[in-house]
Amino acid sequence: MISHVFTGIQDFDKSFSFYSALMTELGLVLKFKDAGKPWAGWMSADQPRPLFVIGKPFNGEAAQHGNGQMVALLASSRAAVQRAHAAALAHGGTCEGAPGLRPHYHPNYYGAYFRDPDGNKLCVCCHHEEAEAG
Repeated sequence: MISHVFTGIQDFDKSFSFYSALMTELGLVLKFKDAGKPWAGWMSADQPRPLFVIGKPFNGEAAQHGNGQMVALLASSRAAVQRAHAAALAHGGTCEGAPGLRPHYHPNYYGAYFRDPDGNKLCVCCHHEEAEAG
């Protein structure tokens, strides 16, 4: 259904560091990186699409985050949600909701919310039933 998601950033090196740490925790692999454009994209190890792409806006204007916009990335476990959230905060992200169950979505929804260094809102979530990681 989705080919790719493009997220606008300002400082490529800072954003690449942030997203590299986050994508590593989610088991996603770098498909391309071109600091000259600048842009980079990640994918699942076993599928070429969808891609998650970061880059400076093509029109040359400043990247801006939107109110009500968010990208939610799947995690394989609740522990992966916790690791991804910690990696995001350690690399310049800000917390928008600590890892935890969100039963108002469904009984097994375990998610964490944060913003990247440019203010783009992200979620990492797991939908599997499993014991709480301590």
